[in-house]
Formats: sequence, structure tokens, C-alpha cells
Amino acid sequence: MRVFSCLFTEHNLWFVLLAAVMCVLGATITIRLYRLVSGARGAARLGWAFLAAVCAGAAVWTTHFIAMLGYEPGVPVQLDPGLTIASGLIAIFGSGLAFLIAGSFSGRVFHALGGAVFGLTVAAMHFTGMFAYRVDGIVSWDMAYIAAAIALSAGFGAAALYVAPNWKGGWRCMIPSLLMVAGIVSLHFTGMAAFIVTPLEGVETGADSPAFTAMAIAVAIAGFLILGTGVATYFIEQRMREASEDKLRHMALHDPLTGLPNRTSFNARLDARLDGPLAHETAIIAIDLNRFKEINDSWGHAAGDQVLTVLAERLRKFDGARHFAARLGGDEFCMILKTADVQELETLVQALENEFNRPVQCGDLEAAAGASIGVAIFPRDGDTRDALARNADLAMYKAKADPLTNICFYDPALGEAVRESRALASDLRQAIESDQLTLHYQVQTSIGSGEIRGYEALLRWTHPERGNIPPSRFIPLAEANGLILQLGDWVLRRACLDAAAWPSHLKVAVNLSAIQLTHIALPQQIHQVLIETGLPPARLEIELTETALIKDKAQSLHIMRQIKALGVSIALDDFGTGYSSLDTLRTFPFDKIKLDKSFTDELKTDPRSLAVVRAVLTLARSLGIPVLAEGIETVEQLELLRIEHCDEGQGYLLGRPAPKDVVSQLGQRIEVGGAPQPAQAPAPAKRA
Repeated sequence: MRVFSCLFTEHNLWFVLLAAVMCVLGATITIRLYRLVSGARGAARLGWAFLAAVCAGAAVWTTHFIAMLGYEPGVPVQLDPGLTIASGLIAIFGSGLAFLIAGSFSGRVFHALGGAVFGLTVAAMHFTGMFAYRVDGIVSWDMAYIAAAIALSAGFGAAALYVAPNWKGGWRCMIPSLLMVAGIVSLHFTGMAAFIVTPLEGVETGADSPAFTAMAIAVAIAGFLILGTGVATYFIEQRMREASEDKLRHMALHDPLTGLPNRTSFNARLDARLDGPLAHETAIIAIDLNRFKEINDSWGHAAGDQVLTVLAERLRKFDGARHFAARLGGDEFCMILKTADVQELETLVQALENEFNRPVQCGDLEAAAGASIGVAIFPRDGDTRDALARNADLAMYKAKADPLTNICFYDPALGEAVRESRALASDLRQAIESDQLTLHYQVQTSIGSGEIRGYEALLRWTHPERGNIPPSRFIPLAEANGLILQLGDWVLRRACLDAAAWPSHLKVAVNLSAIQLTHIALPQQIHQVLIETGLPPARLEIELTETALIKDKAQSLHIMRQIKALGVSIALDDFGTGYSSLDTLRTFPFDKIKLDKSFTDELKTDPRSLAVVRAVLTLARSLGIPVLAEGIETVEQLELLRIEHCDEGQGYLLGRPAPKDVVSQLGQRIEVGGAPQPAQAPAPAKRA
């Protein structure tokens, strides 16, 4: 065929090889840049289209020019500089138009149309360049080869851009580039086959080969520089894109506040662990902070965020890189421990608990968040990711519900108990919202005269299906499930409203929990309730346990002083148990001490209890603080307390807890042994 004879007999094959290298490299870079045109929008698309057009035009023009310099027509040759430059500009602008047509529309027909325009651009560039090729001879053209060259160029160009957007991965990614190379090469050599030169008689044959060789090398160098710019730009953009994608991937898989992996990342890591050969050496722990809500409510969300960040850093450093920690949301964390040995797990979890109990510095304040931790071991406690995580949560909730335990290993019996606790917590929330709770009141009297001084408010809950639920059961549930503040507000408001209808000399005592005491808005809440109910501040007494005070003495003292500034009195409840100390009486401004029932019970039988009571009464008198003895149930106990000059008393002998309607029927004083007692009610159980 004329095409092959033209290639092998009329061309310098070294030039052809150089042109081929330029063509393959240029087509590969052009297709990659074109894909960026398709994925860009607005000005970015125009920018990528321009860069792709420059690279494509340079590749096509240098391929054509080098190959044409390698053509040996057998006569002297000259090049028209104007048409030569014009051919290069045609290649650049035509390619830009083709890429915009193909890349601006989603339909595949536009991809093919743009490719066809590119093929026609290559043909226009080629034949313009051939017109710049001036020979000393008679030039004739074979129109059939011209038509075939144009058709091949347009067809291969359409095919290249048609498949380019989808064929990106694997070996197929090179197919669009090879199709473009095929279009350029077939156009050039078919077009050259159409170019027939007949030398004139008497004209010397041959061309200035050294000059043409130098020109070909110069053109190739210029072309390589232009393509190199495209390559560099492409790879810089790819690196920036990869960095952006890495950042987005990191954001999708990590918690933005702490930087720890999030729930999605944790689930993926646990799935991979359980599918691997070391699945049998796997345990997970669920972690929930105990006092995070207190920290947030007392010191603000900035302090809460700081606590979370510090604790996350401790988790990240825990035992090096062996284990995997994640933040699931809020104050919940989870860890994959790469061991199933119970003893090792106990050691690790105990170390973790110590990390959470270590104080965190928040400005001038220190906060110890503490944590409840549940442990589940694979496959004993669950043979799937969901089962394992669920059972670790159940163990954690069990630990959270038990004030004496912060760590709990999963046990099958936990499931039903935790589910029941969750159901009861849900019912309690409903009971608060629908006003299903009631208050009973227990009388407080002067031991010397029997005069009624006031009443202590005691919370009662009668479940519509379960009957009476003791406060010792539902108060810890309220604390563990974030209901205690709402519940405390209800009790305070109802007690003040009821007391406002009593005679003006009677006080009402309301217990506060440790969580309420750490709530920085507590004084404002009390003030608002007093205003709304109309109860004078002097008729309200707040009861606090020492356990509630020691968690943050400075904060507790600050809040107590604000409460006393309102005119409300404060009593120290359950004195003689727990963390009782003389320092508490010295530091905090109490208006009353309530002696715990355990001492009253043993006044008659245990001389040491009587000695302690005497000492407390003597100390209180020296401090000018009255004492109320709880749990008086016998006349002998009452008489002993009267002999020891105890100020006030409370107990079954003086009056059982009763609804407000029964309480309102009492007179001014209690006469033990002769006066009618209030109606029977459930045994007293304090709300705090």
C-alpha cells in the first residue's frame, strides 16, 4: 500500500520514532488533562481546557513537524514560517474547542462530537502544515487518501473522547490515549501518502539533513518542555486533590473535637479485627463519663470540650499503639483491647479508670470526670460486632447504675436487668412529664415542747403497673439518665407550693442531690421558685449530705453562700455517716445538723452511740447550730434525746410521712402517747 511504502521508504525512521514518542506522551497527558476538564466547573473548566489544549496542540504539532522533517521527497525543501506557525495555533485553539464541547455536557453524544472536532482539528493542522512545506517539484494530491486521512482522524478522535470519561482504571485507562495516537498517526501517514512530489529536471535532489536534524531536535525539546509543564501541573493538581480527599476522608472517619476515630471508623476496625486471625484475642470496652453533664452545666461547654480533649489524648496514648480508641459521640468512648485474658483485662481497665479519675485542669478549676466502664469479650459475650458492642453497653449501664462500681464485665443476666432499668427510666421520664409523682411530708417537732416546727418533703412514685417504686430504686436511675435536675425542680416547686398554704411559722425541708448542688444556676432556680409560689425564703430549708459537698468544696461553698443570701436555711443531712468531719462544720455555713437514724436506733442499747450523740450535741451548741435527730421510733429514744437537750426530732413516733391533705389536719404540737397520729404511709426514703 502507498501508506506503508511512504512510511518505510520515504521517511527517516529515527525521525518517525522520535515523533512516535512525542505522540504517545502527548496523547497520554492530553487525555488525563481532558478528564479534569470533564470534572471541573466554571472558570476551573476553562483553565483546564486551556492547559489541555496547549498540551494537545504542542503534541500534535511537534509530532507532525518532526515526522514531516523526516520525510524525504528527493528534492530541496523549504518551510513557510507563517503557515507553520498558523498550523500550531490551529492545533491549540481547535483542541480547546473540542475539549469544551466534550467536557461541558453529560451526554455521550457530545463526547463523541468533541472528539470528532479534535480529529478535524488535527487534519486542519496537518494540511496547513503541508501547505507550508515548499518543495522544488511538482506536487499532486490523491483525494482518496485525503478523505481517508480526515475520516480516520475524526473517527479515532471521536472514539478517544467517547470512552475517556469512563475508562479510567486498570489497563483500560490507556485505551483513550492509544485511540488518540492512532488518529494522529493514521492522519499523518495517510495524508503524507496523498502528497506526491515529482522532481523537476535539472534540480539537485536531497535536503540539508544536518539542518533538518537540528530543527527536529529543537522542536522536540520545545514540545517536551510544553508537555512537561502539563505533566507537572497535572501531578501537582492530583497531589492537591489527593491531599484534599485525604483530609475529607479523615474528617469523615474522625471526631472533629478530639481527633479520635469516630463510630464509623470504630465499626470498620472492629469488623476487620473480628474477621482476622487474632479475633479470639479481642475485647471491647464501652466508656461513659460520670460527671460530664455536671462539668458542662457548672463551668460551661468550653470546659466540657477541654475535658473531652484531654481525656481523648490520654486514651490515644494509653498502652502505646496496641489498642484502638474512638469517640462515639457526646461523652461516650469505646476501645478495642487486643487481649481476651481476664486478668490482663482487669489490669488494663483499672488503669483506664485511673486515667479518667485523674483531674483535668480547666483554667483555675480542676475537674475529675470519672467513668463507668463495661467490658465484653469475643466470642464469649458476642460473636458479631453488633452483639459485642451491645453487651459492652449493657455492662457499662450496669456499672453506671451502681454507685459503688465503675467497672463491670458483661454477664448474661445483665441483659434483662439493664433492659428493665431502661424501661423504668423511660417510665420515670413520663411520670415527671405527666405529673404522676406525689410528695409526702414527715413532721419535724421540738423535742422539748412537742411544737411542730415544719415538715420534710419525701418523694413518692406509684407506678401504674409496678405499684410503689422506692426512692432508693428510682433516684439512682434519675441520676444515671440525666433526669435528676428535672426531678429536683419538680420536687422543689411542688413542696414550696404546698408549704405556702400552711401556717406561716412552719418550714418545709427539701433534699438536694449532689448533681443539683453542682448546678451553677441552682440559686437562681430557688429564687425563681420562691417568687412564683409566694413562699417566704425563711420558710424553706435545703438539706444536703456531706457526700454532695466534698466533690467540689469550693464550688459547693460558693453556691451555699448564694442560697443563704436569699434567706434560705441549709441543713447538713445524715450527719455521722459517710465522710463526716469537723472541717465540714467549720467550713460550710449550716443552720441545722440532722443526726443520722443509725445513732438514734442504738441510743438505748449501745453506750458508744449515746456518747457520739452527746458529743455532737455539745459541739453543735458550742457552734450555735441546732440538732435534729432522725428516726425516733420509741418513747425511750425520745426521752433520752430530751434529757440530752436535743433541739428537734423526726420519726415514726412523732409522725409517719403522709400526703399534704393529712398533714394539714395536724394541730400546733405533737403529744406522744395521746394525740392522734397521721395516717400510715410508706416508710420514709429520702430523695437525695
